[in-house]
Amino acid sequence: MPVFRYSEQELIPMFDNTLMRRNLARGGKLMMIEVEIPKGSLAPPHSHAHEQATYLLEGSAEARVGAERFVLKPGDSIFIASGVEHEVHALEDCRLLDVFSPQREDLLK
Repeated sequence: MPVFRYSEQELIPMFDNTLMRRNLARGGKLMMIEVEIPKGSLAPPHSHAHEQATYLLEGSAEARVGAERFVLKPGDSIFIASGVEHEVHALEDCRLLDVFSPQREDLLK
């Protein structure tokens, strides 16, 4: 199915249940999710075999990719290579768009 209706995609808790995600479009080798991170919350350090691109829709956040740190504002995006440790700390309530290749099968369960 090529259309994924936003209203039909449920919010799913992540990490320590303070972050929420909504699975959006997926198929082939791509997957897109929306992530909500409340101010002061952390997507803790982690890595995975998937390549990831993150686009900040709302809020501001400090991101660490490997040894580099960045402050992200709406419209900013980052690329995270396979296997590179990364984390995000929300400086304000944030909404992010994450794209993974290949799909994150662990997030489909």
